[in-house]
Amino acid sequence: MHNLAINRLALVSTIFASVVVLLGAWTRLVDAGLGCPDWPGCYGFFSVPTTSEEIATAEMRFPDAPVEVAKGWPEMIHRYFASSLGLLIIGLTILSIRERKKERLVASSSTGSNSAPLKHCIALLILVICQGLFGMWTVTLKLWPQVVSLHLIGGFTTLSLLYLLYLRTSPSARTKADKINRPEWLSRLNKLAIIALVLVGVQIFLGAWTASNYAALACGSDFPTCQSSMWPEMNFAGGFNFFQAIGPNYLGGLFDNESRVAIQMTHRIGALIVTLFLAYLLWAMKSLTKQLSHKQHRAAKWVLIFLLAQLLLGVSNVIWLIPLSIAVAHNGMGAVLLLSLVNLNYQLRCDPLTNKNTE
Repeated sequence: MHNLAINRLALVSTIFASVVVLLGAWTRLVDAGLGCPDWPGCYGFFSVPTTSEEIATAEMRFPDAPVEVAKGWPEMIHRYFASSLGLLIIGLTILSIRERKKERLVASSSTGSNSAPLKHCIALLILVICQGLFGMWTVTLKLWPQVVSLHLIGGFTTLSLLYLLYLRTSPSARTKADKINRPEWLSRLNKLAIIALVLVGVQIFLGAWTASNYAALACGSDFPTCQSSMWPEMNFAGGFNFFQAIGPNYLGGLFDNESRVAIQMTHRIGALIVTLFLAYLLWAMKSLTKQLSHKQHRAAKWVLIFLLAQLLLGVSNVIWLIPLSIAVAHNGMGAVLLLSLVNLNYQLRCDPLTNKNTE
């Protein structure tokens, strides 16, 4: 038995997490990550100080951080939504605990299948607590790239787990795939889809590292070349130095040009690898169209659509030097592409096998 309340709240939480991811991108792209120098408030206030008295008090408290109202609001709006998402996840955990207790009282035969969503919700709760800590460290450690990147990855992971919870608790969902007469081709596709999901995850990390080190403009508007060269001067050791000192203000980044070029080029190469692998996966699925279920076939189509959209947005970002709307859309489409692969993996593993699947 699947709890409809958990399913609906998981959907609302997924939508909320999507908004949080977009707000995080917006905050970062308008250089508002330090719009409030403290946490969880803003200059010691619950919201951004706006009156002359509040601003005077704020600047007395933080003399090294003059108040910039235009940068404070993106940061605080992001925090408000992130905090609300945390409350939704707490609600999901409470609902799953109640459902679990109810199952034990009635000694339901479905107890085993519904224990997994409880663990799923607890994992989400732990993750959102960690995200809160990363949000605090992002400010207190002055945009230290390691923390900023991990905070972004945590946001994408939270979104993915919420969407997976929604899929698993939907009325038509199966919590365990059939293993009897499971065809070999389906197992192979499953493995390819898992690899694709991992590759997209790595590419998202490269995007996060690019953003946190301000390397998006390292190649200017050149594409597919970089600084008029197919292989410009690069410093990979510097660009992927994960042991940067804690203490400096990293707003704007501290890497030299060659290090930032190395990060940007690695992100581009990663995009090429992801594109080629996803093309291979989708080609493999296309050759098995007659064996695929409707849900599996539809999931593959969405992966293709979102992949093409993400490539277009990525190239547009470079050519037009990262306009805010396209840059935010690029972050959002990365999240949607990730979710489409979560869905594809789920459908390949859990979509009920039909007669044509086993032929």
